[in-house]
Amino acid sequence: MEGRRQLLIVWSTQTGRTARLVDAACAGAADFADTVDVVSRRALDAGIDDLLAADGLIIATPENFGYLSGAVKDFLDRTYYPAEGKVDGLPYLMLVSAGNDGSGAVRALERIATGYRWKRVAEPLIVKGEPDTAAIEAAGERGALLAAGIAFGTL
Repeated sequence: MEGRRQLLIVWSTQTGRTARLVDAACAGAADFADTVDVVSRRALDAGIDDLLAADGLIIATPENFGYLSGAVKDFLDRTYYPAEGKVDGLPYLMLVSAGNDGSGAVRALERIATGYRWKRVAEPLIVKGEPDTAAIEAAGERGALLAAGIAFGTL
């Protein structure tokens, strides 16, 4: 495949749990560093240019009050209209650091992703409490999955 591809990871964290999942996803995606650039941005620092340049997207969020973090919601609010019609079919997946069951955050992003017309490529990873070895491995696998899919053009 010609040219470099880009995997964008947009995330927020308060406790560091979500950041550990993001680090694992980045490590998994690194297997495809010869073809895919991983751009990891805190949600408040990510913008429309980042989204429009992305060939794949990971949204990583803590579950706050049964919903997305405010920072992730802010990113989505700031980019929705400028990205309208320009990111249709963008492959995405989600990492959730949950204090409850994570379902509210997942439902919210799925609803929003429908508006963006993104394509979910894996079940959301919901990690309750501190990420253990299995959770870190699962986040790494998801990073590798998305990076491989955009590297080989299969997503």
